[in-house]
Amino acid sequence: MPPIPTPPAEPQDSPDGYVGLDAASAERIARERGWSTVRSLPPGTIITMEYRVGRLNFEVRNGRVTRAWKG
Repeated sequence: MPPIPTPPAEPQDSPDGYVGLDAASAERIARERGWSTVRSLPPGTIITMEYRVGRLNFEVRNGRVTRAWKG
């Protein structure tokens, strides 16, 4: 039986630090800090609930990040 894969480590970064930034700057900074996937979503967007290691989600309203979370 093959070994269970170990997921890659996530960046040591707090999603709360992105709230209030303009979306383009937030995405650029997140990628510089090592997030492999950065996703900007309008408020109320229906999304799947699977957790993806290395993904950072932004809820964006009027060009600003209003909420940020991992996965």
